[in-house]
Amino acid sequence: MFHSTRKILLGFLVGLALVASSPAMAQVKPGDLITSDTADKVQNLLAPGVYYKAQRGMQMKIVPTQRIDWPPPYKDATEKYSAQVGLSKDRRSVSGYVAGQPFPLIDANDPDVAVKVMWNNVFRPIISDDYDLRFYDCYSLYQGKGPQDKVIEYFQIGHYAGYQLVGRTEVEPMPIDPDFKISGRYWLFALYPVLAPASYRGVGFNRYRYADPKRPDDSWVYSKETRRVRRINEASLSISSGPFAWEPDHYSGFNAKTEEYNYKFLGERQMLGSVNALHSPEVPCDTDAGASACPEAWEMRHLYLIEATPRHDVASGATHSKSILYIDSEMWFEPYIDKYDRRGELWQSQIYWLAYRDRPVPDARVAIYPFKRLFVVAAVSTDVQNGQASPCYLPGRETPERECWYINMGAVDKNFFSNQAMVKAAD
Repeated sequence: MFHSTRKILLGFLVGLALVASSPAMAQVKPGDLITSDTADKVQNLLAPGVYYKAQRGMQMKIVPTQRIDWPPPYKDATEKYSAQVGLSKDRRSVSGYVAGQPFPLIDANDPDVAVKVMWNNVFRPIISDDYDLRFYDCYSLYQGKGPQDKVIEYFQIGHYAGYQLVGRTEVEPMPIDPDFKISGRYWLFALYPVLAPASYRGVGFNRYRYADPKRPDDSWVYSKETRRVRRINEASLSISSGPFAWEPDHYSGFNAKTEEYNYKFLGERQMLGSVNALHSPEVPCDTDAGASACPEAWEMRHLYLIEATPRHDVASGATHSKSILYIDSEMWFEPYIDKYDRRGELWQSQIYWLAYRDRPVPDARVAIYPFKRLFVVAAVSTDVQNGQASPCYLPGRETPERECWYINMGAVDKNFFSNQAMVKAAD
């Protein structure tokens, strides 16, 4: 345990040294406000998709870098179990994982570094047991400069929820739900019911992820209009369709089945990320037609860059040629992701704004935690080829539930993720 702690601490100190010595720090400093007129100053500190947004009006307040600590139970589980974790013979899946971070020591010279970073991203500290995001809203509009002109469509969703069967650190059963031995499911996910617009009211979506690397996800969609639950082909999970401009594989960062991609380590860089958001509820940007959250706090972060390429020998059905993932080395979540089309041109950009605090909103009365944790407070998916953007706010700006995020509180159990529960919620 002592040696593991030393390795984690050493990695953190090296990261601090890299931040302090980075020449990129000279380009911007805390207190700077980045506008479309000064976006060139941060071009080398952003992914191309984020730079696209900055050029078109997304303002950024540069703030000092703050440390992000893991939840103490997750940290303890890492100390207890990480030494027994390894990769399978084909170097695609993990073995011996129980809870916490699988690979706390990341070595850029390790030939398996990219795969290990990705499995750390799978079992990330932001959520380890369960979560229920209640009443959030999303908009569809076009990127531009100046105040918001027109909303194409407005969406409101009742629940965005998940239940982890493996890696549990705060809510019984811990660390592994006994059902895992029977079902082989890593996690359960549900998004239902859609409350607005009226044409999609009652729509729901369930998804199960399995530990078996050869078993694809099970997923279903329910339509109140047809009153039918329909199984979804796995290929559909990487396609934007229906009421959501976000495809399921990117609902919460990179969420595709890990074994269905090849990964390449592109290096480590100091780049800007929004991980200590000032606002919750978040503020729509008044200088890019409401296509992002701004002005918001951005700070220098130490990121791992991973290229994820769909494998052609499995049934992933991905319509993009590759994704570039920018994974924060402290919080193990992607501040942003860029996707490229099959011609190799930038196609879609996802940005996530996170807040690090002990409650999702300042006036919370229920969702209050004994330590700081991360909350995603806003996200946007943008098609950079046609300018259409889909910003989401968590908590929503037009919803009755103000606390919104209930993480690792036992707010949902496995029954919530049944198709029967999804159908009942639509009535």
